[in-house]
Amino acid sequence: MIKKILITFVIGFLCAVGGAAYVYKQVTGLSSAQLDIQSPLIIQVSKGQTAQQIKQMLPMQPTELDIVYFKLWLRMYPQYANIKTGYYEFTTAQTLGDVFSRISRGEETQFSVSLVEGLTIKEWYTQLSQVNTLTQDLPNIDSLYDTLVNQDTSFCVNELRSIEGCLLADTYFFVYGDSALSILQRAYRAMDKTLDSMWAERFLDIPLKTPYEALILASIIEKETAVAAERGVIAGVFSNRLELGMRLQTDPTVIYGIGDAFDGNITRAHLREKTLFNTYRIDGLPPTPIAMAGPPSLRAAVQPELTDYIYFVAKGDGSHQFSVTLAEHNQAVATYQLNR
Repeated sequence: MIKKILITFVIGFLCAVGGAAYVYKQVTGLSSAQLDIQSPLIIQVSKGQTAQQIKQMLPMQPTELDIVYFKLWLRMYPQYANIKTGYYEFTTAQTLGDVFSRISRGEETQFSVSLVEGLTIKEWYTQLSQVNTLTQDLPNIDSLYDTLVNQDTSFCVNELRSIEGCLLADTYFFVYGDSALSILQRAYRAMDKTLDSMWAERFLDIPLKTPYEALILASIIEKETAVAAERGVIAGVFSNRLELGMRLQTDPTVIYGIGDAFDGNITRAHLREKTLFNTYRIDGLPPTPIAMAGPPSLRAAVQPELTDYIYFVAKGDGSHQFSVTLAEHNQAVATYQLNR
């Protein structure tokens, strides 16, 4: 009798151990359970949502004991129950553990927007207005100056109340639902910091009086060339002209002054038209930048290459021919412009 009871006890114990081992294996196996992600899986976790609700959004084959196993899994890995609100996008093969690891750490999907040098604030404004992963809270473009600029301390104070050129060209990362205005605020702060740093490293004999003047010149350099090796030389040409009291005579300023009326063809009439920005008609620098600039053009403006060049002309391949004398320049114009 005792033997039978002992055998029954042993069998029961072994069954219990075996059952526990099976359950343990099933529960721990959830961590490596593969999700069948065929197309981007987007999970937007809102405040108050539970881990069980998140689990139900996942492409997994449910089992009869699915809820029980998942609850036990959360007890074994309590950190996964502490989910963070946010926007999460999964595009490749993932395990259940991978998904809950990211969500519990709040590692939201990162998006980016590249605000490119050489473009204007109007072009940036249009670009940001079309980013559907941002909260669209941009004020009217004419209000951006008052929104971003502190009149008492800003490097960007100008009589035209223009924000042009006062934002740093760069790639900005953000998470879903971030403010579109916050991107411009970050670009403004980035330019403030970058310009301050570069102005501190300027050559002391450059013909620029303020960081804002450096920003204006950098924007012109940005529009004049996309050839990295030429930026310093072009900066040197403009510095020479400013020191000699010569007009800058640069087409990009003329085009900026024409504004939306420019049809892509610059004419002699445009060069004769007196606007605030036409450097064929005004002395010195225009009143504001004419585009957004990146760090290389900023550095060229404050550290121009030492050169005797006074003139340059486009060669038609993106580069320029530089000249010291007017006679050399006229020959270069005949070679690269008139004979094309």
